[in-house]
Amino acid sequence: MATLLRSKLSNVATTVSNKSQAKGLQMDILKTEGEPCGDEGAEPPVEGDIHYQRGGGAPLPPSGSKDQALGAGGEFGGHDKPKITAWEAGWNVTNAIQGMFVLGLPYAILHGGYLGLFLIIFAAVVCCYTGKILIACLYEENEDGEVVRVRDSYVAIANACCAPRFPTLGGRVVNVAQIIELVMTCILYVVVSGNLMYNSFPGLPVSQKSWAIIATAVLLPCAFLKNLKAVSKFSLLCTLAHFVINILVIAYCLSRARDWAWEKVKFYIDVKKFPISIGIIVFSYTSQIFLPSLEGNMQQPSEFHCMMNWTHIAACVLKGLFALVAYLTWADETKEVITDNLPGSIRAVVNIFLVAKALLSYPLPFFAAVEVLEKSLFQEGSRAFFPACYGGDGRLKSWGLTLRCALVVFTLLMAIYVPHFALLMGLTGSLTGAGLCFLLPSLFHLRLLWRKLLWHQVFFDVAIFVIGGICSVSGFVHSLEGLIEAYRTNAED
Repeated sequence: MATLLRSKLSNVATTVSNKSQAKGLQMDILKTEGEPCGDEGAEPPVEGDIHYQRGGGAPLPPSGSKDQALGAGGEFGGHDKPKITAWEAGWNVTNAIQGMFVLGLPYAILHGGYLGLFLIIFAAVVCCYTGKILIACLYEENEDGEVVRVRDSYVAIANACCAPRFPTLGGRVVNVAQIIELVMTCILYVVVSGNLMYNSFPGLPVSQKSWAIIATAVLLPCAFLKNLKAVSKFSLLCTLAHFVINILVIAYCLSRARDWAWEKVKFYIDVKKFPISIGIIVFSYTSQIFLPSLEGNMQQPSEFHCMMNWTHIAACVLKGLFALVAYLTWADETKEVITDNLPGSIRAVVNIFLVAKALLSYPLPFFAAVEVLEKSLFQEGSRAFFPACYGGDGRLKSWGLTLRCALVVFTLLMAIYVPHFALLMGLTGSLTGAGLCFLLPSLFHLRLLWRKLLWHQVFFDVAIFVIGGICSVSGFVHSLEGLIEAYRTNAED
């Protein structure tokens, strides 16, 4: 009976693993057929472990069409998912950490000066390191002394750390953190859409809240999504458009190089607002949640470390240059979304492209959040908290559709009542970004590999955990205070 059960789980995992990896909010449901796992030590795939990418593009296959790269298990109808090269894996990581949220980095320099630039470098180094140690937690030595892959996801690592007393507690914590980050990402897309449209057409009698409502009306069909095959076709185009927009902003800044305000970049920090900048910077680097899936799908997993090195070095250089030249151009006038500083004619064109990218990006984190919720609360058999959202014929039930619509409306309400891009980004980075990128990987590394770690590795893990904890708490508190203050100001107005 146990053998039959394992066989069924393996077949289900093989089918599920072939679902899409799309855009920069990439989702990858583990587990992939053919991943190296220990025989008896291997854990079954953990339901609800959805991985995503905020920044923009699905990995291209070594051969075949793009649709094949997106995979087609279940509704897609595929069978074997092709492995990806280190370059393709690097493209995914680059898209995750070079998304449109870099538009908030100049605002971080405004409150942090040179220390903000240092933090961009520091965050890149730490996130690269924690990504590597997170992957190390997937492996253990078997009886023959061979290192084998015995886990396949962030959730599986978390559950292993809490076993045997609380075998599912860690996975639930990771899933909650992931849902928060996904929903907050959706809210940020609505906020930035309303903000960009309002500042692009200030002459129109339409408020930022009204623009957010219009954007949400466009996004409401997301509630009917059953898969991401159609949406994912736009992911590569969105990514290329975003890089073009970044180049346009930098080109404009370079054209005003004679007026750069170097004297405005100082070593002092705004003690009250700098912790918010920490959250902004950390949030722009979050990619750990989908790294186990990515590494498991690489043709040569041994190239993972090298891939992480060059992607984070590139991200560090590009982010630092973008943030610095943008701040030097506008100095104290730097706004939360840097494109709002552009001249009217250029701003309107750039912002419209950014709004299109934001609207096309929204379905991916939304779909990921919906699947995590459905698998965690509605689709775990006798452990399900609520009845299944789907009928026997596979159709979405009316109340399930209502819940999806309610989630879309919830993101709208949050965007209307808290329309502050930088503060929301800082809050999310401090709450879930620091936890998923700093705290949990270092804690899991110490818990699972304690006996094999060298003294300097223990020191690094403890230091990252302590520094990450301090930054997380301070950033969360100051971001929350900033949001409360902004809310009171809006209420008075």
